[in-house]
Amino acid sequence: MAKYTRLEVANVMRDTGMVPLFYHPDIEIGKKTLKACYEGGARLIEFTSRGDFAFEIFGELNKFALKELPGMIMGVGSITDAGAASLYMQLGANFVVTPSLREDIAKACNRRKVLWSPGCGSLTEINAAEELGCEIVKLFPGDLYGPKFVKGIRGPQPWTSIMPTGGVTPKEDNLKAWFDAGVTCVGMGSQLISKEVLAKGDYAGLEKTVRETLALIQRLKS
Repeated sequence: MAKYTRLEVANVMRDTGMVPLFYHPDIEIGKKTLKACYEGGARLIEFTSRGDFAFEIFGELNKFALKELPGMIMGVGSITDAGAASLYMQLGANFVVTPSLREDIAKACNRRKVLWSPGCGSLTEINAAEELGCEIVKLFPGDLYGPKFVKGIRGPQPWTSIMPTGGVTPKEDNLKAWFDAGVTCVGMGSQLISKEVLAKGDYAGLEKTVRETLALIQRLKS
């Protein structure tokens, strides 16, 4: 079961401004990646469920986080049906991210008061997600819509909280455009945790990048 309520998770998303996301089939590499992100200041990780037996890997990583990384909030992404969402919640997922808006997933998560963030690409979808109780909407793919889309949505709907994923990089000009447009936080995957970093085992470099990116986000938000 989730350790953190959906409101607690949403507050950490707002406070830190970034959700790193990654997938790797090797549990030990996953643990080192989690620790590097944690030491860099990240307090949220989205494990993207994209491989065979991914739920088994998530379970081990969540046990590791609970034991070794106090305050780290593990969630899961790339969830496409309520059954998968329920499975991961049984393994302790604290939030569920989906590529599209699915009412069945919303209901499964709401029953357990677990934060869910659906991928949306229109004002109609965003409104539907909020009517289903969504706290923070995922804009996906972010690079297709861009900061101008966020600014356009938040003009008539300043209460809408948006997390773009896809097309977000650690570079200052990119992050400034997103946060100036009014995003609540950003999801960052391969631009932050690249295949090269994992292949080389450059966890010190990853920790440094995470720390610098979080500091930059705080400066931009202020």
